[in-house]
Amino acid sequence: MSSLPIEQALPSLKEALERHNGAVLVAAPGAGKTTRVPLALMDELWLGGRKMIMLEPRRLAARSAANYMARQLGEPVGRTVGYRVRMDSKVGPETRIEVVTEGVLTRMLQEDQALEGVGLVIFDEYHERSLQADLGLALSLQTQALLRDDLRLLIMSATLEAEPVARLLGDAPVVVSEGRSFPVDTFYRPVPKKWQDRAEGIARVIREAMARHDGDALVFVPGMSEIRAVERIVRGGSFGLPSGTEVHLLHGSLPPEAQDRAIAPPLTGIRKIVLSTSVAETSLTVEGVTIVVDSGLARVSRFSPRTGMSRLETVPVSSASADQRRGRAGRVKPGVCYRMWSEEEQGHLPSRSAPEITEADLAPLLLELAVWGVNDPAELEWLDAPPKPAVQQARELLVRLGALASDGTVTGHGRRMAEASVHPRLAHMILAAEPLGLGGLACELAALLGERDLFAGGGGRQASSDMRLRVEALRGIPSSGTVVDDATRKRISQEIGRLRRELGIGGDGKVRVSPYAADTDACGLLLAFAYPDRIARRRESGAYLFSGGRGAELREGQALAREEWLVAADVDDVGADSRIRLAAPVQWAELAEHCGEQIAEEKIVFWDRESQSVRARSRRMFGALLLEETPLQNPPPELVRDKLLEAIRQEGLDMLPWSKAARQLQERIVFMARHDTSWPDASDETLAESLEHWLAPYVDKMKSRGDLQRLHLKDILEAMLSWNKKRELDEEAPTHWNVPSGSRIPIDYSDPEAPALAVRLQELFGLPESPRIGGGRVALTLHLLSPAQRPVQVTRDLASFWRNTYFEVRKDLKGRYPKHYWPDNPLEAQATRRAKPPGH
Repeated sequence: MSSLPIEQALPSLKEALERHNGAVLVAAPGAGKTTRVPLALMDELWLGGRKMIMLEPRRLAARSAANYMARQLGEPVGRTVGYRVRMDSKVGPETRIEVVTEGVLTRMLQEDQALEGVGLVIFDEYHERSLQADLGLALSLQTQALLRDDLRLLIMSATLEAEPVARLLGDAPVVVSEGRSFPVDTFYRPVPKKWQDRAEGIARVIREAMARHDGDALVFVPGMSEIRAVERIVRGGSFGLPSGTEVHLLHGSLPPEAQDRAIAPPLTGIRKIVLSTSVAETSLTVEGVTIVVDSGLARVSRFSPRTGMSRLETVPVSSASADQRRGRAGRVKPGVCYRMWSEEEQGHLPSRSAPEITEADLAPLLLELAVWGVNDPAELEWLDAPPKPAVQQARELLVRLGALASDGTVTGHGRRMAEASVHPRLAHMILAAEPLGLGGLACELAALLGERDLFAGGGGRQASSDMRLRVEALRGIPSSGTVVDDATRKRISQEIGRLRRELGIGGDGKVRVSPYAADTDACGLLLAFAYPDRIARRRESGAYLFSGGRGAELREGQALAREEWLVAADVDDVGADSRIRLAAPVQWAELAEHCGEQIAEEKIVFWDRESQSVRARSRRMFGALLLEETPLQNPPPELVRDKLLEAIRQEGLDMLPWSKAARQLQERIVFMARHDTSWPDASDETLAESLEHWLAPYVDKMKSRGDLQRLHLKDILEAMLSWNKKRELDEEAPTHWNVPSGSRIPIDYSDPEAPALAVRLQELFGLPESPRIGGGRVALTLHLLSPAQRPVQVTRDLASFWRNTYFEVRKDLKGRYPKHYWPDNPLEAQATRRAKPPGH
């Protein structure tokens, strides 16, 4: 074996694992950790001849690593070193190192929680933080804590923050290895954001890079459709592909032989352009690459607990991922990296990608935990705990599918669902379909939904959304205007066989006859088993409403738009209404027969704003879908009352018939409460909050705004006061004040801090001081008026007004009202309501 940088770190790593049951290895790209570490640890005494399991995040990386290590030993893969990935495995009785994808570890743990015969579990490229890697580590930690304290766990990564992981492993030692890389020159080439323009820009940069530099090019784009778009341009006649140049595609959905050709060393005199997704970002070495062209984009799945749906998003990569991609160019000699964004944009990239566990649909995770025996994720140790809203959403879905009991424990049905490596929705669909003689069709649907669209390139913008056409195409029945991707069809066929075996579909010898003349007619019903929240009914507008409450619409020109009932299998959750990508029609009679438990009879009482009254209806509902509605006779009186009070609270107390006397009484009580806490709080805010206590007894048999007008609010408010409080209120907060002229003037209590008396100045002659209320504690605020009832002065100190201000006011009033009486000494003058007092 040639020397690699990781060799220098191996003694420290061996010592760490000899002394501890866990370690963290941080090794830069190119150090050789993936292929050298397992081989170096194989003969350690603490391993005791047991096997190692190494997790890789991708099937391609798992197969590649196993093949490379086997070649180093001069053996075929499957002897000392083997691999197990979905739908492919090469292991034997002598296998000591098993390279597996992450879901395989979960299956191994579920089948044998103690992992007998395993001495070390290695989590490679853990910085990618896939959901299955976090689950596998959490389960392994519990196995280590409860059953196997001799089980070693090793976390390996190139860009990991080691300290949090080391703490999670019980303050495990951290070993660091420098990588081996050559200088990589970086060039920034911003391209348009629109993908077609971006694809053309990427193609131009590929041509420039291949012309200026030697070696092969590795081009990172987000997904298979983008790979195809760039491929069409590069292979086009106008591109001018140099002779002796091969174009390879690298994507997880491609056949193994195509993947192997993409990463293999080129033949002498041949240059390669490899168009790849993030699958080539880590673990793999694509031989001969010295040029990297990076679109700066990645495809990620994000789950919304609000809608219960996942969607694929194309997002900018993190700076850590960009550096990983850039490092691919410097593995064997100096290289170059062309980035399709600006240097300024580089500074705004997120430092790291979010862990999948924080953004994923957690239904598969919760089902695995329930089978493991854990009802609450908080019972396990996590680097990042699963978000509670997503956990709750997942639990509700699994209960609805019958996988969990109401207390969170797994049911027998749930255990069978977990045996299939598909989403719980699809596993439930298959098991529910089998008694109907539709198990084979269900396996076909599940396999189709688990892979990229069977119609090459998604069938184009106008491809049919009808799921039945995919089933027919899978069976070899052609559909006009579509092209079937043969490689995808082959993978789907293999997946169908796997599902049949794992779930025992058709394996018990019983013959079940489908009631459908063409079983594809049952696609909608089967999808309803998987997606009970996405059963949709057409609205008058032509859009659809899901039984889960969300709106949805089909693309224009879809034949399915004529169907009253649909079930959506693939939905693009964007904006207020979702876009239905794949669906199948279903008949109401089928839903009523097989999904009848979702039909609910409900009696609702509600406030109708249009009629300003409480209405009552009897409804038949299918989730959020209204099937039938009729008036409800004699609704419960307490519900009618509560809805009426709720309407008053929401629309405001102005709904009530406030007379001047009632409003003044309220304000007088508020005034008293402001100065004495023994008084009830009668403010609008408190009255609205406490309607059930003071108003409810008076609204029995009322149900509308019109009925409320019969209330006598003054009497109702007075009922809040005891006899003593009523007497105290009359004494300390009187409704009127008798002024010297003999007039009885109402007091304005609208401002509880400053009750006011608006009175003509002439009616106060002879009054030496401001009147006081509240047991003498509060002076009335006097709004002194002219003979024409216009304000001339506001004061709370009448004595000061007579002394200091009256004479200036008198001068002005005498000029404007010369016929009125304006005495020199107002304290000795006679008050009057007329122009002059009697006798003048």
